[in-house]
Amino acid sequence: MQLNRVAVVATVGLGLCAAAPASAELVFLASGRTLSVRAHREAGDTVVLSLRSGGEVRFERALVERIEEDEVPYPEPRAVEPAVLPSSLAVVPYAGLIEDISAAHGVDPVLVKALIKVESGYRSKARSRKGAMGLMQIMPATARQYSVRNPYDPKANLEAGIKHLAGLLGRFDLSVALAAYNAGEGAVQRFGGMPPYRETRNYVRRILALVTPASN
Repeated sequence: MQLNRVAVVATVGLGLCAAAPASAELVFLASGRTLSVRAHREAGDTVVLSLRSGGEVRFERALVERIEEDEVPYPEPRAVEPAVLPSSLAVVPYAGLIEDISAAHGVDPVLVKALIKVESGYRSKARSRKGAMGLMQIMPATARQYSVRNPYDPKANLEAGIKHLAGLLGRFDLSVALAAYNAGEGAVQRFGGMPPYRETRNYVRRILALVTPASN
């Protein structure tokens, strides 16, 4: 599944809670894929789609076949006050790098911090049995894709990992994007969404638990 995405221009909203159902739109792409989004607007020769999970993605007008109202509503996200975010994410190693690189790629740094905590526990030299490396546990193929010479270098690792995450967030809803980061885009494509793997589902839950405080 290949989307001719022009650019991710914002990120997911973090700390989300369920609220009243909101309307949505179905976007039919020339590639044959259909996206359910919150809304759209036109900007010159591009169509800007507001994603359900937050953030936006731009497509060239020619790539969008038509847009219709989605009959299936979805819970409108609402932000949780930053003050209630877990203290475990308040002060972390490499915070400055994470925030700067996240801003450059339009990804919320809180999400990145949560992902790193789950992936490597902030150990820059971490290596998994499957060969994932560094803070964001990037695979060798991902390192090659982003021309990373030393995946254990914090800055290089963060640049590649955050850029890769930004691309996934531009293509999928938050939970599915995290699943794709963990299990690979192939698994998400094969199952048409969240893979049934227990490890992946637990991985997604752990990250969301860090960025979404439990209800009182």
